[in-house]
Amino acid sequence: MLRDDIILKAVNLKKAYRVGDVVTWGLRGVNLEVRRGEFISIMGPSGSGKTTLLNMIGILDKPTKGDIIIDGVRVSKLSSKEMAKLRNRKIGFVFQQFNLISRLTVYENIELPLVARGMKRHLRRRMVVDALKMAAGDLTWLKKKPNQLSGGQQQRVAIARALVNNPAIILADEPTGALDRSSAKAVLQTFVNVNKHGQTVIVVTHDPEVANCSNRILIIRDGIIVKEEEPCWDKCIINTVK
Repeated sequence: MLRDDIILKAVNLKKAYRVGDVVTWGLRGVNLEVRRGEFISIMGPSGSGKTTLLNMIGILDKPTKGDIIIDGVRVSKLSSKEMAKLRNRKIGFVFQQFNLISRLTVYENIELPLVARGMKRHLRRRMVVDALKMAAGDLTWLKKKPNQLSGGQQQRVAIARALVNNPAIILADEPTGALDRSSAKAVLQTFVNVNKHGQTVIVVTHDPEVANCSNRILIIRDGIIVKEEEPCWDKCIINTVK
């Protein structure tokens, strides 16, 4: 039986990719428990399985073997429609390249997950504003297009979009990879603040200064979590970049 404090559990996750007769294992048996309100970083060399793992626990892809349990729900028992509903309500995504829609305004980009839920317009307005504030964004951005903002500003809009549904878990894949150090610091401060409000945050990163802002650092190599490291807050980018 899953403990009440466990928000996410991965059980013997395996992922195989087949090209012709050649099979490559992206994950080779990952077991993971994440407690509610944790801030976890996942590190590892290129090709180690970091993004594959994030896609599995974010229900963006299905494992070849194993299972994922999110807030007590066993994903393998769900239909595709039920998976999409669970993903939309429980998980917010932040990507390295922001994934904002250039033809939409900032307001419309943040609003998209609420439209997908069929939420009424007056409720959407309040939730979009609250999400952008939580992401340390400026309300003057709402009428602008993404290309009118800096990279760091666009990433905060992307975080607001991830937050707008009030998801239980925020997943971020190299969220500072395309940013300068000052912008990266601002984005990490936003994640820390969000985590202090009780949301679980899982960040994939190659940057030790980013990983050191979390509560736990997991090291993955060759598709397996090989060890766990204790972060050093003094070496967090929030403290190292002036």
